[in-house]
Amino acid sequence: MRMAPRTLAPRLLTTLICASLAFAAGAQDSSVRLPDLGSSANALVSPQEAQDYGAAMLRQMRSMDMVVDDAMLDDYINDLGYRLVASSDKPKDHFSFFIVKDSVINAFAAPGGYIAVNSGLIDITNSESELAGVIAHEIGHITQNHLQRAFEASKKDAPLMALVLLGAIAAGAGAHAGDAAGAVLMGGQGLMLQRQINFTRKDEVEADRAGIQTLANAGFDPTAMATFFERMQDTLRAGSGGDRDVPELLQTHPVTLSRISDAKSRAGTLLAEQKQRPAAPTLVKNQWEKSTAPIAYVKDPTALVNTRSGKGGLDTYGLMRERVRVLSGDALQLSTYYASNLERQHGFDTPATRYGYALALLRSGRAAKAVDELRPLLKSYPDSQVLQIAQADATFQAGHRGEALPMYAELNHQSPHNRAIALGYARALTEGGTAADAGQAANMLRPMLDNAEEPELYRSYARASDKAGDPVHAGEAYADASYLSGRPFDAMEQLKRLLKRPDLDYYARARIQARISDLTPLVMELRKRRVQTEDNPEGRSQQLQKPAGNCAGRLCFNAMGGSD
Repeated sequence: MRMAPRTLAPRLLTTLICASLAFAAGAQDSSVRLPDLGSSANALVSPQEAQDYGAAMLRQMRSMDMVVDDAMLDDYINDLGYRLVASSDKPKDHFSFFIVKDSVINAFAAPGGYIAVNSGLIDITNSESELAGVIAHEIGHITQNHLQRAFEASKKDAPLMALVLLGAIAAGAGAHAGDAAGAVLMGGQGLMLQRQINFTRKDEVEADRAGIQTLANAGFDPTAMATFFERMQDTLRAGSGGDRDVPELLQTHPVTLSRISDAKSRAGTLLAEQKQRPAAPTLVKNQWEKSTAPIAYVKDPTALVNTRSGKGGLDTYGLMRERVRVLSGDALQLSTYYASNLERQHGFDTPATRYGYALALLRSGRAAKAVDELRPLLKSYPDSQVLQIAQADATFQAGHRGEALPMYAELNHQSPHNRAIALGYARALTEGGTAADAGQAANMLRPMLDNAEEPELYRSYARASDKAGDPVHAGEAYADASYLSGRPFDAMEQLKRLLKRPDLDYYARARIQARISDLTPLVMELRKRRVQTEDNPEGRSQQLQKPAGNCAGRLCFNAMGGSD
């Protein structure tokens, strides 16, 4: 099993505590000066501390059910993101990409290289290059140090805003100054929203230019970013409801005609440069072998090409866009949406929408009908792993475990490190299987836990271990799942109960004690500051702001307080 989850770094913890005290004092006496937090953002928060904050923010978002936690989508969005990062100015920096369960069209970047893409944005993109363009723009904000610049600017113009940028202030209690101290965020719930960052026009243009260069370097269409923002602006012009009709993306990333023109011009230059490049592979195998250390699994370097289609000839982007739509929405309503449009709307019937329909059926409890929908798709695309996984899932949920197990086994043989396959296979082995089956599932999942951050992976391993007769490892995994889901109090209680077991050996006791030691500072500060979380009802409430004006969606926080 992996090491115990890392909590907030001590220095960042201290920073947040000081920030909360400063805000509390300032609320009672406006003449009290905030402490000098340092001359630069890098001096205040190290890269590791920023990464710890981003991870804490993601855990807290999970606790609020704001993240689309799906192994297949997680792999897709991170593969896409890493492909872009590898072609950016800072390919060695830490980045992590995730999908937010929000229909609002937006994306944002947070400290530590955490980049969120709303499901609503993915839903309205027309190509993978458009989606990559938005992500490349957010990567550009980070590689161009815009977060640090925004922090420095906010310190000069509005000191309290600087604290918001660190996630130190949550929904204040309005006129009740005494409640301000309880508003500090130790778990990351103060989201780094770009409406709070207030990037300058110069920042936006710099992020565009860096993003377009990254797009071209990664082999995407460099015009996609300008095309997407131009389409968003057309949507804005077509609306007539004021700010409420403005896509969130345009509120946080204002688009001007000159900016679009600049993006098109730069993309045109890059396209011209691309045409000058040789179409055939430029690697010569013999020369490559002489100049590069041998890599055992690479037999022919000229065969390392970047494909846009998934295995089986299907467009992976189209399938994943429909998967996002279904997993972030109401499956029953979406099944009606798909059925109606497949029957009536010309051009709607594509392999991707058929897959979306089957997925909506599966998630709304009609697995047998989902199997029927998938059958003709698999006949046309027999090698599509995405469709094969859906078929195995639907077959199992339809009550045909005996038929599903060989499907999962073959898929796992083909891709032994695929988490989506492993989770489905483990579930089929554990539910309705023997203790030996559950042990097989636990053994399959255990290597995947190293440095993993997905709660479902730990929950699945815990269920399998429990049924296999290993309650200690099951208990540790359940505690890790609670922690990663933004429930540190639950995790602590589970670990303390586990520590009382009389059958613990030396190594298990040492692991559990180490986890408790890691969690203790975070839990103590949350309790001391009376910060309310779902698993700590004794704290004060951190209320979501009521949407007003140009604020829409689930990511609207009353970060600066104000009376209701």
